[in-house]
Amino acid sequence: MTSYHIWTVGCQMNKADSERMGAGLEQLGLQWSQDPKDADVIVLNSCVVRQQAEERVVGMLTSLKPWKQRFPDKTLALMGCMVGPKKDDLLKRYPYVDLFMQPQQFEPLIELVGDKVGVDPDGCVGPFVPGSPSVTTHVPIIHGCDKFCTFCIIPYRRGREISRSINELVQECKMLVARGVKEVTLLGQNVDSYGHDFEEPSDLANLLQSIHDDVPELSRIRFLTSHPNDMSDKIIDAVARLPHVMENINLPFQAGNDEVLRNMKRGYTNAQYRELISKVRSTVPEVAIVTDLIVGFPGETEEQFEDSVQLIQDLRFDKVHVAMYSTRPNTFAQRKMVDDVTQEEKHRRLKVIEATQETILSEINASYFGSVEEILVDGHNKGRWQGRTRTDKLVFFESEDAELGQLRKVRITKTTPWSLSGSLLTANP
Repeated sequence: MTSYHIWTVGCQMNKADSERMGAGLEQLGLQWSQDPKDADVIVLNSCVVRQQAEERVVGMLTSLKPWKQRFPDKTLALMGCMVGPKKDDLLKRYPYVDLFMQPQQFEPLIELVGDKVGVDPDGCVGPFVPGSPSVTTHVPIIHGCDKFCTFCIIPYRRGREISRSINELVQECKMLVARGVKEVTLLGQNVDSYGHDFEEPSDLANLLQSIHDDVPELSRIRFLTSHPNDMSDKIIDAVARLPHVMENINLPFQAGNDEVLRNMKRGYTNAQYRELISKVRSTVPEVAIVTDLIVGFPGETEEQFEDSVQLIQDLRFDKVHVAMYSTRPNTFAQRKMVDDVTQEEKHRRLKVIEATQETILSEINASYFGSVEEILVDGHNKGRWQGRTRTDKLVFFESEDAELGQLRKVRITKTTPWSLSGSLLTANP
């Protein structure tokens, strides 16, 4: 047993979990295999937030059945949100899978692989921190969610909120910096509720301050995803005050109509959300705001949907993640509401939002033309370098001397709704 492959679908938290699972396997001596069917261990990290994601997981599980039957001594594991506390149904459907692990449940696979390779994990596996991370990486700071929005399966699969200690997170960031990381994104299903479960009062602002002060070599700090009800003045002020914290905030509104918001159990109104956005923008003038929206929630009328369109037009977000509502098992919406908006109508509403946002983004990004932006170089593809501005705008440029992890100044010479292009101002940073 010498190699592994992890297939990941879903959110940034899943990607972070996969990186940490890989770190544990590499500490046992395994190496990454690009082709899953050449690997000795295959891990599928699953997502069931939406039906489409679940279907992709089922497709992968089905496609790997012949592989597992041909190589019974190899290991196939399923982890992530598809695996709930009760696994009986999964065991019946996929008897050829060796392990089913809930989110962040790394130890069962580490122990199994350790036994197979003759290594004691207790003595050889330390913190689950990526050994060779990208210059930008994700750091989970809080697991689970206590909100129980009526459409969301996450609390049932990831459990209640549990925050990691500030000291543990500061040490992890120091370790990542030592391995070449220049930017971290602090992750949580509800990231701005961080610390609310501590006995001693603490919050996300305290964590941002600690990482900013104690890890000065870290060039950039981001965080997502936030809930409007937990976006405090203290957090907003931290974004404004701390130079290494980026002016980029994700604040999902999910629906623009108050009745739909009540049915979703979001805990705020259209007016309250608008007031919050106004506060963020007055405190952090350069901020870019990203949001999430669900179209076709049970009972959503055309008039109610238009309230969402109007909100987007009025607030002019830098990015809108829009998804069609899909019923998730055991959620309140699945048990108590009728999914009465047709797929065709959901798809039409999705296209309306996408077209509206494309127009807005064209105008927002056009305002960057001629400006000079600081970017963190994080990739190279097809002869061009790429990086992101402080506000998370994707920028492409050509250079013969750029390097991953550099902070460079770029003058923007071309804009599209989805990206910017430009030229370096100087040969060296």
